[in-house]
Amino acid sequence: MKLYQGMLLILLSSFISNVFGQSSKESHWGSTPQRDLSAMAQPIPSQNSFIDSLYNIWCGSVVKGKNGKFYMLYSRWPRDKGHEAWITHSEIALARADRPEGPYRHVKVVFPARGNQFWDGVCTHNPAVIVYKNKFYLYYMGSTGKSYVKPHSSYENPNWWEYRNNQRIGVAVADDPEGEWTRFAQPILDVSADSTAHDALMVSNPAITVDDKGRFILVYKQVEKNGTIRGGRVRFGVAFSNAPTGAFVKHPQPIFEAEKGSKEWMVAEDPYLWHQQGVNYAIVRDVVGKFTGESGALALMISTNGFDWQPAAYPKVLSKTVFWENGKPLDDKLERPCLYMEKGVPKLLFGAMGINKRKHSMNVAVPLKYNLK
Repeated sequence: MKLYQGMLLILLSSFISNVFGQSSKESHWGSTPQRDLSAMAQPIPSQNSFIDSLYNIWCGSVVKGKNGKFYMLYSRWPRDKGHEAWITHSEIALARADRPEGPYRHVKVVFPARGNQFWDGVCTHNPAVIVYKNKFYLYYMGSTGKSYVKPHSSYENPNWWEYRNNQRIGVAVADDPEGEWTRFAQPILDVSADSTAHDALMVSNPAITVDDKGRFILVYKQVEKNGTIRGGRVRFGVAFSNAPTGAFVKHPQPIFEAEKGSKEWMVAEDPYLWHQQGVNYAIVRDVVGKFTGESGALALMISTNGFDWQPAAYPKVLSKTVFWENGKPLDDKLERPCLYMEKGVPKLLFGAMGINKRKHSMNVAVPLKYNLK
């Protein structure tokens, strides 16, 4: 019996190592039971919020600077314009903190509006920052347009859709987050010329990582054409490059599909991407509950090649309803997740959060507690 139990333990350890690319000598967080991120999530302390009375804050990508400070690249736009004005008034800004959880303080606007003659001249949004070979690379969505959009109008306004459909993906480079960011005249990822392609109408929401072979994996939102201004299905695609600024080569099929031929308008949203010990991970919003069983929850997806994605063994990262430390629920679901890790172990889950039915918005940091037992 003892011999049988010993063999079973060896087989189980081998399975865990193969699935998560991790040997027993490496971080224990790689073992299957500890991949249950939802069990690590704690209530949010009130001080773990980044809010501005004059601006809506959305997104939030956090990175550690060379000076030991922590930087959040985030989207903001005037609060009095309404939540829907992100597509016409959003700008990417920079905040700084002494600790990863904050408090964060605004430093400067990174991308001010630069005129609608530029592809990203009116709106910049969806920041995702990484460090590679001592440089900082900021991937983002940019948009432009010429039509007037009345504040507090969106889906019913055709002019709003002009800006929505002009979304493209770019990258900017800096030696330091507080220094100058160099952005480029053209996007690094554009829509496909083929009118039947999954991304023929627009591309946005970039998420980026670098695998252990130096391959850049760029996941992005794609919308197909269907003859209407709104377009067809909203899905996610993936593109690959050997350099941080491209060229990126698109994989032909959508990813994060719940099943082949899924008919839902949208099944996943807001990916955050990282690579760890031979495996690619993504946290996505589970729009209709296909991955976690809870619509609006956050789901963990895994892939070894970057284009075949499946729900993890413990797919739920965070429920739709999250709570303050005092026990009160926040009145929105967490969107635009960003995972902060130390030595390969998750410590904080950042995300955008609406306030009072999105009359205002902020960024919050969910503490993640790792139990070694």
